[in-house]
Amino acid sequence: MARTAEVVRNTKETQITVRVDLDGSGVSDVETGVGFFDHMLDSFARHGGIDLYVRTQGDLHIDFHHTVEDTGIVIGQAVAKALDGFKGIRRFGHAYIPMDETLTRCAIDLSNRAYLIWKVAFKTPKIGEMDTELFKEFHHAFAMNCGACVHLETLYGDNSHHIAESGFKALARALRTAVELDPKTHGHAPSTKGVL
Repeated sequence: MARTAEVVRNTKETQITVRVDLDGSGVSDVETGVGFFDHMLDSFARHGGIDLYVRTQGDLHIDFHHTVEDTGIVIGQAVAKALDGFKGIRRFGHAYIPMDETLTRCAIDLSNRAYLIWKVAFKTPKIGEMDTELFKEFHHAFAMNCGACVHLETLYGDNSHHIAESGFKALARALRTAVELDPKTHGHAPSTKGVL
């Protein structure tokens, strides 16, 4: 059975369409109007092994906040929808991602109990035109709407580009493991409760 989903969300601030295929090959087609954010989402798709289509039109004349946060909301909703009750998955995943002088780790639990631990500090307020504080907004929105408990920490690093990108790659690699089908679950949610 295909683990795919489409979510459309239209507000006064953003109009967003997202399609995901959890069993894809990492193909991305992303347009948010924010170049560096597009680059991060392309990396997220590639390293997560998730086919990702994103079209976001946001109120960029104000700032990038609504565009980034709302895109995180919809991607999280699409992943959760594709997971169909978290049935049959490994549930847990983790990854360490080095990028030159930077090392970031992510641990994820697809538990339907959303939470974000964010231990990431940027050396600059912007990367290109994008405010670095928006990376936390994306990860928070994704975790809350995916039903994921995400712990993301940059252990060390200096370059803001490397810090941001290693975070997206770490989330992607951890998610890639967590969404994998586990034959030992026999198609059930991996929980002693029987449901997540």
